[in-house]
Amino acid sequence: MNELRSICVYCGSRFGRDDAYAEAAEAVGKTIAGAGLRLVFGGGEQGLMGTAARAARDAGGKVLGIIPTFLQEQEGLLENIESREVKTMHERKIMMFEECEAFAVLPGGIGTLEEMVEMMSWASLALHKKPLVLVNIKGFWDPYIKLIDHICSEGFAYPGLRNAMGVVTDPTEVVEKAKSMMKPSLETV
Repeated sequence: MNELRSICVYCGSRFGRDDAYAEAAEAVGKTIAGAGLRLVFGGGEQGLMGTAARAARDAGGKVLGIIPTFLQEQEGLLENIESREVKTMHERKIMMFEECEAFAVLPGGIGTLEEMVEMMSWASLALHKKPLVLVNIKGFWDPYIKLIDHICSEGFAYPGLRNAMGVVTDPTEVVEKAKSMMKPSLETV
């Protein structure tokens, strides 16, 4: 696997109901920048997405935003970063995938969930071995983790699927967790 140069951050374009989510997004952005890595994200300036990217940018980090044309007016476009405009959500997801070596998933809505599930599905099909790290602030992802465990225990996925997903509760540990997951493992998904 390649060396870690960029982490794609999936998270909400809203803030959610708890200030801890925005604090975690800011910490993730600063942590990625502090490690000398580039943050790749969906391009919008709002919510947790904008918070993480702004924190990375303001900490001197490199940031790549990828946004479909139709979302620019709705979500705004974060300034003073590298931006790429695409036509569709599918193009956005593919480009985000191609531009990173790992994923960090903060709290978010159905779009965040969809992106995370697709990356886990691709991992289960051996289409990639990129680390996926859930930033589980205040137990936000506990129901999802429980669902994945249930899917595996009921025989609908290989037991190793759970190993395709790392979990941290401290957002400053996201880079180290991603790096540790890039090391070869004896277990397969």
